[in-house]
Amino acid sequence: QVPLVESGGGLVQPGGSLKLSCAASRSGFSMTLMRWYRQAPGREREFVALITRSGATSYADSVKGRFTISRDNAKNTMYLEMNSLKPEDTAVYYCNGIDASSNPYWGQGTQVTVSS
Repeated sequence: QVPLVESGGGLVQPGGSLKLSCAASRSGFSMTLMRWYRQAPGREREFVALITRSGATSYADSVKGRFTISRDNAKNTMYLEMNSLKPEDTAVYYCNGIDASSNPYWGQGTQVTVSS
């Protein structure tokens, strides 16, 4: 199984910004669909955003207008730029990738904490 590796999490004040990255740890491995999910303490994992290989995107209503998903296919890397962060955005953020055979892959998660 090819792991995905997230990075970029941390502590930020309300209204601040963070940019998360998700990279496939093996070169030449291609994902068709990539998504970000998040899970806050005591809550179920929820969808945040997705991006297809061609660049089509979709967002959860809670992040629309504040988060931007993007990807660099040459680097097999996906990004999530998060602006105007709120305390309710605090969660562990996970990346998910689907390969051409519809096999799913998950990263280990990166903590995002929004607090003053």
